[in-house]
Amino acid sequence: MDKAEVLKRVRAAGVVGAGGAGFPTAVKLTADPEYILVNGAECEPLLKVDQALMEGEAVALLAALAALVEATGAREGLLATKEHYHGAVAALNRELPAFQNLRLVPLGNFYPLGDEQVLVYEVLNRIVPEGGLPLARGVLVLNVESLMNVGLALTEERPVMEKYVTVTGAVREPATFKVPLGLSCAELVAAAGGATAAEPVFISGGPMMGRLENDFQIPVTKTTKGIIVLDRGHPWARAKSRALSEMMRLARTAGCHCLHCAELCPRRLLGHGLQPDKLMRLAAYDSACEKTDAAAQAFLCCECGLCELACVMGLQPWRLNRELKKRLGDMGANPHWGNPHPGNPAAVDPFRAWRRYPIPKLIRLTGLSEYERLAAPLRDYPESVMSVRLPLKQHLGVPGQPLVARGESVARGQLVAAPAEGALGAHIHASIAGRVADLDETSIVIRKDGQA
Repeated sequence: MDKAEVLKRVRAAGVVGAGGAGFPTAVKLTADPEYILVNGAECEPLLKVDQALMEGEAVALLAALAALVEATGAREGLLATKEHYHGAVAALNRELPAFQNLRLVPLGNFYPLGDEQVLVYEVLNRIVPEGGLPLARGVLVLNVESLMNVGLALTEERPVMEKYVTVTGAVREPATFKVPLGLSCAELVAAAGGATAAEPVFISGGPMMGRLENDFQIPVTKTTKGIIVLDRGHPWARAKSRALSEMMRLARTAGCHCLHCAELCPRRLLGHGLQPDKLMRLAAYDSACEKTDAAAQAFLCCECGLCELACVMGLQPWRLNRELKKRLGDMGANPHWGNPHPGNPAAVDPFRAWRRYPIPKLIRLTGLSEYERLAAPLRDYPESVMSVRLPLKQHLGVPGQPLVARGESVARGQLVAAPAEGALGAHIHASIAGRVADLDETSIVIRKDGQA
């Protein structure tokens, strides 16, 4: 299949990055990479989606990767995963001899190995420039589930209608489910036996980079990777819910101005000019740095959260950086507030190899050890889904524009929203058959016929 047809099918299917920001995959595939690198590190603890897919769908994943290597003219397709994911490694190794120009790359067990810039260095010894993308070094990085969706788009012209989600933590029966997009998180937790916490909240995503949520009615989207249920009083839930203002007050009164956060920052260890310790000092005494170019260092932060674990005072430089990005982005009309850090490091920090943060230590310090030992096997969702709420923005770029009207009948897989012509975005398809019960500027609700 030639590249034009690949792009056409992937775009039509609405494939986006299955975690993180949800960058539209068809846009990535317009490049001519030297390598296609599949990120099977499953960076954060507790999540099991990529491991389950690599073990259960090895042939489909390798076939999709081979098709992309051929279509893009890449030199090689690399699938990188942690060597202790024994089931996934065994399944991939069994099937690899049938594919040319593909290679499995074993990885260690440290954090944040799933960060694409860290991954590119670990696999290919190439440093991505400050504020740059792996494509600047000839590498196109894809998520495992995104690759799975690409394969379905190429072989079956099947749109993205389902999502794999790990439900774990304080639930009775942890599992990794395949569910229709738009299913409420409450229904998903119920399928895992319900919450065991007295006052349940959950982290959407991984424990480090995921966001704490109180509303279990929010829907599963194309980027939902995990639902980690905790009690509201759990130390990590409290840390996640701390107000930024409280953290900055603590920085002013108790910050000891050490360098622990900088010494562990994975982007700084790659040679990037990010100094989280200095940003904390500036923000503590300069009202979040609105008046200094140094604040734009925040754009170099991947928000992995390691700085918080490193800080003896419990400060959260990553939270500050997230806020700075938002504020500077709001000032984007002024080109002065773009990212002024286009550095091109020639070498990594000489101590980097000794500062890889071990996952077992991370689990212990976040208080999640009891949940790491839980299996979360792959299961189909056990119930018939009666309704879904499909957000019009499940991806990076502009929201989709509805293509259906309230009361209209829709088929499963039907295109129901699309971005404006020429705009960055992704198609959205009905994940169940039914009738459009509600429609507004943010979402489309589909209910099976006969449901109130």
